[in-house]
Amino acid sequence: FTSTRDLSIFSCMSQKAELPSLTGHRTKTRKRDEKKVNDPSGFRDSVIEGLARAGVGGVDLEDVEVQVDLDAVSKFLDTAGNKLDYRRYGETLLEVLIAGGLLAPGGSIQQDGEKGMVQTRACVFQDAVDLERVKAWDQVFIKLMRRYKYLEKMLSEEMRKILVYLRGFTQEHRTRLANITALWVASGLILPGTLVVIINEHQVKDSVALDFMLDVLSVVKTEKGSSAVLTLLKRSGLDSMLDQLFPTNKRTPENMKNAFIAAGQPDIVTYLAGLENAGAKKDIQRSLRISISDEEPTKEIIRDLKESVKKNGLLEQEAVAMIWNAVMSAVEWNKKEDLVHEQALKHLKNYISLFSAFTSSAKSEMILCNKVQEYCYDNQNFLKCFNKIVLLFYKTEVLSEEVILKWYKDGHVPKGWTVFMDQMKKFIDWLEQAESESEEESDEED
Repeated sequence: FTSTRDLSIFSCMSQKAELPSLTGHRTKTRKRDEKKVNDPSGFRDSVIEGLARAGVGGVDLEDVEVQVDLDAVSKFLDTAGNKLDYRRYGETLLEVLIAGGLLAPGGSIQQDGEKGMVQTRACVFQDAVDLERVKAWDQVFIKLMRRYKYLEKMLSEEMRKILVYLRGFTQEHRTRLANITALWVASGLILPGTLVVIINEHQVKDSVALDFMLDVLSVVKTEKGSSAVLTLLKRSGLDSMLDQLFPTNKRTPENMKNAFIAAGQPDIVTYLAGLENAGAKKDIQRSLRISISDEEPTKEIIRDLKESVKKNGLLEQEAVAMIWNAVMSAVEWNKKEDLVHEQALKHLKNYISLFSAFTSSAKSEMILCNKVQEYCYDNQNFLKCFNKIVLLFYKTEVLSEEVILKWYKDGHVPKGWTVFMDQMKKFIDWLEQAESESEEESDEED
């Protein structure tokens, strides 16, 4: 039997002892469990207060006559990162350095209750009065990024925000922003694709986006050259979106051409013409293939192609190259080498008049010669057919004796030359002999 004393002991052991309590005792919270209050305004105030002492000679910037000392700005930013939380408020820091304060939606400086507009003169908008000063500010940002690498990514993100507020900035501030943006995209400090955000309806309709982009491209051209302009357009993706910079009622090739020429960017006009030309060539090539596949009358194909060539300003040699590609892609070739030769010659005979209509110059003939050479080399079943095709074109007067001899001597392309040189040797010897005999007969007549 269990005694009363044992039950009492068991009962005491089973009950949890209460912790002693001290009056006024506060439980300590672990540091990692504490939630930091998000305070971009407080961070802004700290930055602006530090920048206020960055006047030349250490004078406070409240005096409007005092110039900003960019070395002092850089020194402050370098040391302030040890006390201020750049990782958390990096975009706020960059916004202050670019615009002078925190931006409200639309692009104006944010009002802060009784304080009113809180801003600093030590920023790009207020201090970068010309391109040389913009370059000096660029160095401030470069030094800051070297010291705090994580700010680089934040700069691209911040610029995506700022560039949608262009309409809210003054023309002067937009120009300064365009100048430093040009330096940053040219050097890779911000991603080229960042520029695409300027294309939105409220900035496009008043040509704000177009004027800003032209300013950016002007500085890129001045600093890096015309090739850098085209490289930037391609990398940013703007090369295929340039028309979207123009208001809807002005998106015509003529307006675009005039705008870029007036802005001193003729290379963009040439590039756009090339894109348009490439697009037109694709359309013509597609139409030509369909016509040949549908076995339309050759006369109609010639007529339509001549109209397209004239309309799009294409050269005859471009047309003859397209004809060759279209004719050769319209057939499913026999896989047996000996049979494909006969099939190819029979097929080509049907389009002799088409080739003749677009080989009126020696240059066009040479292009055709080399297209045949490349095709026969790239398609191994045609490797031994090259001389037969050239002979067919010679007999039907698509290719002249002079062009064939010129091709053999120094007009050919490198592809498969040693093979085709041996293939053509007898025919070339015959042409040269015929040419020599013709010259002798001519001398005798004289």
